[in-house]
Amino acid sequence: MDADPAREHLRALSAAGIGWKRAAELAGLSSSAVSKLLYGGPGDRPPSRRIRPETAAAILGIRPSADLAAPGTLVDSAGTRRRAQALVAIGWPRARIAAEAGMSPSNFGQTLQREQVCAGTARAVREIYDRLWDTPPDEGDRHARAGVARARNYAAARGWVPPLGWDDDVIDDPDGRPADGWKRPARATRRRAELAEDAEELIRREGYTREHAAARLGVSLGALEAALSRTRHAGSASTRRSAPASPPRRRPAATRRRAER
Repeated sequence: MDADPAREHLRALSAAGIGWKRAAELAGLSSSAVSKLLYGGPGDRPPSRRIRPETAAAILGIRPSADLAAPGTLVDSAGTRRRAQALVAIGWPRARIAAEAGMSPSNFGQTLQREQVCAGTARAVREIYDRLWDTPPDEGDRHARAGVARARNYAAARGWVPPLGWDDDVIDDPDGRPADGWKRPARATRRRAELAEDAEELIRREGYTREHAAARLGVSLGALEAALSRTRHAGSASTRRSAPASPPRRRPAATRRRAER
């Protein structure tokens, strides 16, 4: 079959940081076969015009990604930026994420503003994200709670999407979009009943844990539990108020006669 599509794909992989020797290794081909495809052979032989279908399929099956590129290779920053922002949205401070990635907070912030990042940085942030996306940050003391609140407020003010708003197959796609319905209507104060209702739907119908539901709804776990508790108490009180009143008990006849006397 025509070798041009495979040849162009190898060039695209090279631009994405995957050299032709690495591509040959990934495709399970000899380096000489790929070299002939790109540069020709001895004696000024031109590049191969035709290749076997299985060879083309092996080459075309390689997809560019930060996981395959050399650490210093520049790759698109979309996935890295979204993962870092998603962790901040659930309360992880940016300084903590930067430290986990082996960077200073200032360098980390500047890196996320660029259109491309090093593949090594992309891999580091992916590993941090895979470890922390469903782990609520520590809120054991006042200092920790303040840091978590600052991170969430910072992310909310910028419309950053939490982890549960991203599907794995689109988070790295520069043209990808968050899942439908991830963002709730913005309100300065949100009614506890509405918050509890949304949480119950996520927990009962979609199998979310309370921690995941809190992250999806953009509130702390404590705020969500308070809303659920308050709503349950309100429902119990409403049930008691709506129950039919018991008829007054009649006093025994002897007691009525004494009272009449």
